[in-house]
Amino acid sequence: MTPSWLTRPIAPLHDDAARHAHERQQQLTKPPGSLGRLETLAEWLAARQDTQRPAADRVAITIFAADHGLASEGTSAFPQAVTGEMVKNFAHGGAAISVLARELSAKLEVVNLGTLNDPGPLPGVIDARLGPGTANALHGPAMTTEQLQAALASGRGAVARAKDKGSQLFIGGDMGIGNTASATACACALLGLPADALTGPGTGLDPAGVARKAALIQRALDTHREALNTPLAILRHLGGFEIAALAGSYITCAQHGLPVLVDGFITSTAALLAVRIQPGTRDWLLFCHRSAEPGHTRILAALDAEPLFDLGLHLGEGSGAASAVPLLRLACALHNDMATFADAGVSAGDAR
Repeated sequence: MTPSWLTRPIAPLHDDAARHAHERQQQLTKPPGSLGRLETLAEWLAARQDTQRPAADRVAITIFAADHGLASEGTSAFPQAVTGEMVKNFAHGGAAISVLARELSAKLEVVNLGTLNDPGPLPGVIDARLGPGTANALHGPAMTTEQLQAALASGRGAVARAKDKGSQLFIGGDMGIGNTASATACACALLGLPADALTGPGTGLDPAGVARKAALIQRALDTHREALNTPLAILRHLGGFEIAALAGSYITCAQHGLPVLVDGFITSTAALLAVRIQPGTRDWLLFCHRSAEPGHTRILAALDAEPLFDLGLHLGEGSGAASAVPLLRLACALHNDMATFADAGVSAGDAR
C-alpha cells in the first residue's frame, strides 16, 4: 500500500524568478555564459527559492544510518559493527561529514533507523530504530510493509525539522555497512540490468570480492524477481531502511519546495527510487559529484543528471554534497554582488 502523503503534489518552480535571474546574469560585467555553471547554479536556486537573491547559507544535513541483512553474506570488507561505531563517531564530531558540517556552519543530525549494535543515547542522534537492520534479502523481503512505511516517514520527518530551522538546502547522507549491495540491487531492478553491470567495490573489496558480491546481488534479484513490479516493492524486497528514508526525504523536499543536494551512489539510487515514485521530484534535485563507485554513472544517466564535479569520492555520509556547498555559495555571491554594466559604467558587448 502506498502511503497517501507520497502522492501529494510537487511544489512548482518559480518561472518569474528564474527569468529575472537569467536576465540579471546577462547584465553582469562579464561576457554572457563566461562563468559557466556558476551562472546556471544561481539561476537554478533562484527558480526554487522564488527570489532574485538566491542563497546557500542555511544547510540542513541528515545522516540516515542502518544495517543490512545481506551484509551477513560477506558483501562488505568491513564488519557490520562499524555502522554503530560510526554513529558514535558522528555524535562525537570525528567523521568527515562532522568536520564538513562544522566548516559550513550546517545543522547536522543523525537518524539511527536500525543498527545491529545499539550505540545507546548519543547527542544529535535520533533513535528511530525499526529493528537490528533489514532482513537478509536472500531469504525473504528486506523489510516489512510497516518498516518500509516507517522508514519513508523518517525521511519526511527529517525534512520537517529542516524546514522548521529555516534551511535553504537539504542534504541527506547514508551510513550502513553493506548498503552498496542493497543500493545496487535496487538500481538493477529499476534499470533492468544484471548485477554485474553495476556492482562495485563499495568499502574496498578486491576483484574476487566484487564478483562474489555481484553473485549474491543477482541471487537476491532472482529470488524476488516476480515481486519487483513497483519502486516501493523494490525498496521493500531489496532496499535498506536508510535508502527508503532518503527517498522519502527527497519526495518531501520536492513537495515543500526545499532544494536538495544529492551525494553519491547510495543517495542517487534513493533519488532514482524517489523520481520513479514521484516524477516531479527530479526538478528539486541537484547532483553534486560523480562517485568512484562504477554503477553511479549509469544511475546518473537514468536521471539525466550531470554532476558538478568528479573528485574520485566514494565515502558517502553526504560528504560529496556537503563539499559542493561552497561552490553554490560562490555562485550566489557572484550573482548577487557583481556589478551590472550599467552600475559599473562598463560598455556592454554586442552579441551580433
